[in-house]
Amino acid sequence: MQSSSPINTSELTRQSPLIIAPFFLWGTAMVVMKALLPQTSPMFMAAVRLIPAGIFLIVSAVYLGKQQPKGWRAWLWISLFALVDGTMFQGFLAQGLVRTNAGLGSLLIDSQPLAVAVMAAVLYKERIGLGATLGLFVGIVGIGLIGLPSELMTALLAGDFATVLEAGVFTLGEWFMLGASLSMAIGTILIRPVVRYADPVMATGWHMIIGGLPLLLISNQLEQSQWQNLSAWGWLGMAYMAIMGSAIAYGLFFFFASSGSLTTLSALTFSTPVFALMFSSLFLGENLTFAQWIGVILTLSSIYLVSMRGSGQDISEEAQSVEEISETKILPEADQVLISSALPVLKSPNKETLM
Repeated sequence: MQSSSPINTSELTRQSPLIIAPFFLWGTAMVVMKALLPQTSPMFMAAVRLIPAGIFLIVSAVYLGKQQPKGWRAWLWISLFALVDGTMFQGFLAQGLVRTNAGLGSLLIDSQPLAVAVMAAVLYKERIGLGATLGLFVGIVGIGLIGLPSELMTALLAGDFATVLEAGVFTLGEWFMLGASLSMAIGTILIRPVVRYADPVMATGWHMIIGGLPLLLISNQLEQSQWQNLSAWGWLGMAYMAIMGSAIAYGLFFFFASSGSLTTLSALTFSTPVFALMFSSLFLGENLTFAQWIGVILTLSSIYLVSMRGSGQDISEEAQSVEEISETKILPEADQVLISSALPVLKSPNKETLM
């Protein structure tokens, strides 16, 4: 009897509508973070996004019967994961949001699928086909149309890099966003060795707590008025950011990353600024230009290209395996007859024999 668990896992990681949920939650959390910045400080906000979410995930994992990490290797990988994807990513992101607008920040931070694709190809031997490569670059162009000002995009497409540099695109805030992008890319790659030694949900929870503590310490030493100006709506936004934008979003993302194609999953991060722009338009009064709508279409097209690449590759590999099995010569027909005649015990037994 064949086991159905691998098929179910494959269908869950590639076809479940939940695969888009982390990016929807991240996009809406970005809008909430931008709205909360006038009421709080960036490092405190980053710490609050991580630590309560980590506690929530660990309690949930204990309730579900998950085991705590065991051994120094498990804690070493979790600590490294916490430093890169917790402290560095959230710290860079919070500081970048202070110094950049939402569109350009999304462009820079969501360019990380290219780094993930290259690192996954080198470290995990994931193949990047022509369609996936085309999809990734189409996504970069789409993100550029969404995030960059129209005059800078025109200059960039015309090859006028001097105008782009003179406009101050790569300022301190943009470098913070690039640092966050690279941190998230490395964190995605680190997931596989992490889940080799620890449960994915438990590891995600501990990495949030361990990664959030340095941010809280920095906030305590360098920042003032972290929570004094927060309104009731502000605390509600903090709760949404921590539970939905961190605990649930990261739990789903790293579960999918541990059991599916990293290149395919990471390319879906192109949808994060799409959701961010949609909800910032609804709640912050920001409107999309014609160029940004073109960018949204290109971004969704890139998601389709890379997602189809992931499914198509798996189907082609399965078909190739079936073809190899069908072409395998087991025994000539004459030899099969000789063996079957020499082994009468292989004939179908009657009911009396079985009794």
